[in-house]
Formats: sequence, structure tokens, C-alpha cells
Amino acid sequence: MPGRRDRALTEPVVSCVFVCHDGHGRVLLARRGAGARDEPGSWDCGAGALEHGESFEAAVAREVKEEYATDARTVTTLGVRNVLRGEPVSHWVAVVFAVAVDPDTVSIGEPHKFDALGWFPLESLPGPRHSQLDDTLKMFGTWLATEPTG
Repeated sequence: MPGRRDRALTEPVVSCVFVCHDGHGRVLLARRGAGARDEPGSWDCGAGALEHGESFEAAVAREVKEEYATDARTVTTLGVRNVLRGEPVSHWVAVVFAVAVDPDTVSIGEPHKFDALGWFPLESLPGPRHSQLDDTLKMFGTWLATEPTG
């Protein structure tokens, strides 16, 4: 049976994409290392495939713990993106979330995938950015602008 990544080449796969934030306008981004499945050297937010029988919130909490070695304080659904990519060819249904985390507890949880972490205001993002990051951060920015404390 093909893995989720292989299936995304031939059929849509559901991915939970999450933008971790500190509650003060900064987002957490990770630089994809040499072992990343695509676009090494680019900065990206977090993501992971939804597993069979798992709720979206449980998937996000699991992935935040795996990727950033911290707990999700709050998980807010932002929307859905239909991601059709040409290189590598893939199809993901991305359910996008905003996740509040404690910046003091964040570290690289998957050093085979990421080689750096950083906190950035939306108006001062590093580059190069992953091909899907800007569209995801637009959703986050729209949500942030509507938050009473945002």
C-alpha cells in the first residue's frame, strides 16, 4: 500500500496545515533541511497528514508536538485550501489552522526535516519561502485582523 506522500501523487490527501503564533503578531517558521520531502532551504509553517480516525484538532496537536516539541495552547480553524502542485506533482486538501504556542518551549522536534526555527512578524518574513506559505499566511493574516486582541 502506498504511503500518504505517494498517494498525493495520484489522489487528494488531507493535510492539516498550521501557523503557530505567539499571540503578539509573530509566527513560527521552520527552514526545511536537506531531508525535507520538498523545497529544502525554504521557510515554511507546519503541516502533516490527517491519519485515519483522527480529528483535525488531534492531528494538529500531534504534529505541533512532533515538529516543534511543544503543546498547542489553542487550535482555531481558518479554512480550507485545494492545493494542486506541479513540482512535485501532488494534490492536497489543506485544512488550515492558527495555533497558539508558548515561544519559550519551542524547539526543533524533527531535525531530519528542519535545520532552523525563527519567530517573524508577517511584514518581515524570511526567504526563500515554501511555494505554499504565502497563501497560507494570507488566511492567517485575515484571521489575525479580525481577532479582538489581534
